[in-house]
Amino acid sequence: MISTAGFSYVEVLIAIVLLAIILVPAMQAIQTGIKGTEMHALATDQHYALLGKMEEILAENYDSLLSAAETAGSNTVASSYSDPAGTADRKRVYLALYDADADPFVIQDANTDGDNNIYTGETADLLWIRVDQENSPYAFETLRLR
Repeated sequence: MISTAGFSYVEVLIAIVLLAIILVPAMQAIQTGIKGTEMHALATDQHYALLGKMEEILAENYDSLLSAAETAGSNTVASSYSDPAGTADRKRVYLALYDADADPFVIQDANTDGDNNIYTGETADLLWIRVDQENSPYAFETLRLR
């Protein structure tokens, strides 16, 4: 009489082969998930570091920011509020007077467009602020009124 209890060697071998075939894509999926988590953690860290720098700048006195903007001279030159060059994860701060007329960074006349809008022109004292991280796509921009 032949015993039917347990698995045969062929059945065990087939089960092992199937598990091996299934485990490869499962492990790749887990690895992709781990990499995604790491990337998300890095992006979150950069986001909050930039947000903290922006809050630090917004807490500064307006006249100090205006002076730094005038010293920088352009919206494409990093201001003195930026981290020193060569710093790891350097945060750059750009400051400029802002005019909502045709060219926002060129203040020519307080009412060039004739709209009598307080947000256009020199008299509004509107300051553009941008904080970014060097070699990164992350940045924050805002406007600050005196």
